[in-house]
Amino acid sequence: MSDTPVERLVIIGSGPAGYTAAIYAARAQLAPILFEGQSLGGSPGGQLMLTTEVENFPGFPEGLQGPEMMALFKKQAKRFDARMVSEDVIFVDFSKRPFVIRTATQEVHAQAVIACTGAQAVWLGVPGEHQYQGHGVSACATCDGFFFKNKEIIVVGGGDSAMEEALFLTTFASKVTVVHRRDTLRASKIMQERAMNHPKIAFVWNTEVKEVLGDGSRMTGVKLFNHQTNQTTDFSADGLFVAIGHMPNTKIFEGQLELDQKGYVVTKPHTTQTSVEGVFAGGDVADHIYRQAVTAAGTGCMAALDCERWLREKI
Repeated sequence: MSDTPVERLVIIGSGPAGYTAAIYAARAQLAPILFEGQSLGGSPGGQLMLTTEVENFPGFPEGLQGPEMMALFKKQAKRFDARMVSEDVIFVDFSKRPFVIRTATQEVHAQAVIACTGAQAVWLGVPGEHQYQGHGVSACATCDGFFFKNKEIIVVGGGDSAMEEALFLTTFASKVTVVHRRDTLRASKIMQERAMNHPKIAFVWNTEVKEVLGDGSRMTGVKLFNHQTNQTTDFSADGLFVAIGHMPNTKIFEGQLELDQKGYVVTKPHTTQTSVEGVFAGGDVADHIYRQAVTAAGTGCMAALDCERWLREKI
């Protein structure tokens, strides 16, 4: 028999969902361990670590920086003695009990697990893109569109998500240019019609963004390459919204939890319970529709409440 102590709850992932789950679980005396992981920005906290101003989270009327918000979430969780470990979980085994959670340096056993590993935007991978993320470059119109009032914006993509982003951005922008690498859209017919008939939306076909240009502090435009003419041109714009998809961080759950066709964790209707009893999910890892900080926090709360109730009844 293993000498490894069994924890009541392990939370995998941070961000609004993970930290909120930790707050609720710690207050319920579950003594959770939270493996924060490492965000794209190189520190725990998830996608908000790449966000500058957050103005749509209730309770912060003046807004605040994404990293500042995550620091406050973390501080609140630690106030109730949630234990934080800034490591990535690289392996899980949910086929036996207690569950096995492993990092590069340690193995932990747990009676219950909450998965909050989030999702990340699929980026273009071109020069300047990372440099100007949060400074003109974004992957979330709902989050950042407000900052582009009367500005000219580029949206990259050809699916429904890209058309939805473009249409939403017309509320703020003076002009939205959709750049697509093909000569036809993948979006549904109704979304195509709405976008093409909108007076603020223009299209550039057979073209890819090859570089994001800027002045060192904000983006000022992009370098476009047309496949038909083989011409490269500079295109002035105040913002670039990348809408070519999101990828859930669920690699460690493959073969362990039921995932949908896009790779998101499947939860039972009206709960955060996954396909494995005792494993719950919150935040963007199980949400490909809303993907907002406030909804992630809400489902993190739900996961902690579902988990506490399950532990009380089953363990």
